[in-house]
Amino acid sequence: MAAPDIEKKESAPSRDFIRTIIDEDNRTGKWGGRVHTRFPPEPNGYLHIGHAKSICLNFGIAKEFGGKCNLRFDDTNPSKEEVEYVDSIKEDVRWLGFSWDDRLFYASDYFEKLYQFAEHLITTGKAYVDDLSAEDIRAYRGTLTEPGKESPYRNRTPEENLDLFRRMRAGEFPDGARVLRAKIDMASPNIVLRDPTLYRIKHVHHHRTGEAWRIYPMYDYTHCISDALEGVTHSLCSLEFENNRPLYDWVLDNIPAPCHPQQIEFARLNLGYTVLSKRKLIQLVAEGHVSGWDDPRLPTLCGVRRRGYTPEALRDFCDRIGISKADNLVDMALLEHCLREDLNRRAKRVMAVLRPVKLVIENYPENSLEHIDFPYHPEDPAMGARPVPFTRELFVERDDFCEEAPKKWYRLAPGAEVRLRHAYYVTCTGFDKDPETGEITAIHCVHDPATKGGWSSDGRKVRGTLHWVSAAHALPAEVRLYDRLFTKECPAEGPQDFKTFLNPNSLEIVPTAMIEPSLASAKPGDVFQFERLGYFRMDRDSTPSKPVFNRSVALKDSWAKIAKK
Repeated sequence: MAAPDIEKKESAPSRDFIRTIIDEDNRTGKWGGRVHTRFPPEPNGYLHIGHAKSICLNFGIAKEFGGKCNLRFDDTNPSKEEVEYVDSIKEDVRWLGFSWDDRLFYASDYFEKLYQFAEHLITTGKAYVDDLSAEDIRAYRGTLTEPGKESPYRNRTPEENLDLFRRMRAGEFPDGARVLRAKIDMASPNIVLRDPTLYRIKHVHHHRTGEAWRIYPMYDYTHCISDALEGVTHSLCSLEFENNRPLYDWVLDNIPAPCHPQQIEFARLNLGYTVLSKRKLIQLVAEGHVSGWDDPRLPTLCGVRRRGYTPEALRDFCDRIGISKADNLVDMALLEHCLREDLNRRAKRVMAVLRPVKLVIENYPENSLEHIDFPYHPEDPAMGARPVPFTRELFVERDDFCEEAPKKWYRLAPGAEVRLRHAYYVTCTGFDKDPETGEITAIHCVHDPATKGGWSSDGRKVRGTLHWVSAAHALPAEVRLYDRLFTKECPAEGPQDFKTFLNPNSLEIVPTAMIEPSLASAKPGDVFQFERLGYFRMDRDSTPSKPVFNRSVALKDSWAKIAKK
């Protein structure tokens, strides 16, 4: 008896824990159906791929639930902040495809309100001015196994604390002389709650407020109040802030905050063979290990953009890795897979030869020139086509010829027949070699005129198909080939300096490339597939006489096999 048919039911996509929380909040009416998130970068560096995950999550959640997402700069440490970073962050968020509409905010917008809330904590006995040095404060804080020790200044009266705090604001004291601390619990098992610093003295120019302030609030104090003032409902942050959540709640519980957002933590992005720490990225740039913040080897958004990554590929990547509570290491191969899938749909196919050697077709007339129509994309006729010149002398890849071919060699070799892409079958008849260096200087062949278009009417087949460019019409170009920035999957782990694992071969500059003439009209930012070689983006360093192309990603993954989603 035949087995009965079993209906296969596809399960619905699983909801991550953040969306599940919001679903429940909406069901119970906790926020009156509102969903309001924010992306709150500190303007002290350039954004990287890890930030892309947070951007996609915060703006994506708001869009999915019909809510709002703010862009807010937490600019509370002016000694490390620059307008350059502010501008780059705005550009990166827009490039990823998101808009904050009229909701652009700065923590510095709230400096006066933050100060008033601090005075409220002082007058209610929840904060005090401390004269201990930074070193003494650390020593008094205790350890994970030992409780902290109270500061001798902890029991100042509210009146005395208020007077000192106002004098701090007035600029009477030098940097480091005093701080304002929350009065919580020096014996708390959570070290974050052992009287954390709320304000410090900094006689530093601020890029927005100038010289108006001589005291600046700490991030942990500022962030939660900024959320509350903006009406944020769900404050999404990475797991490193999980221990800070009790302080987030304590501050809002002890001031007349207009609302109390919920902080929810998720696992940050950890990506193999790179680093996603601002401090480490600054080191790489400052010490000259890379050419700048937009070096295509860096995981910065301006770096991957210059390399040729698309916002669609990054959004797809963030969607695939998902949101979880557990830290995990994401394989770089997945990111590259997402880029390949996107560029495969949108990139025009052209021909370029990186390491050229001349191919002479002996039986092709010397002065003949024919133009072969090449489609820009085999599956998208709408992209059109272009005429590619074909002549007696061509350039092919030096690696496509082998003087003594091994088994299963399907490219050029003495006596071997191959197909020239969209052109003819050719058979190698010989080669020229430099007697001193042994380098091949020219390859000789004959073509079969009956195979025009690259196909044989007699049914014979060849295994190898080579790309080529006409020697008389090709344009010189520089090509930059990029590899992993580090040789170790987790370079920041272990006792050794992470820079020990920098890959000396992460950049190879090929100055000898020859490209087809249609690329004369290419513009910086244009992305192409160089047939058989990978996807390449025209770089801003290009000149009319010598264009420069960065390889975005190879055609095939050489590090891991990624199954299609």
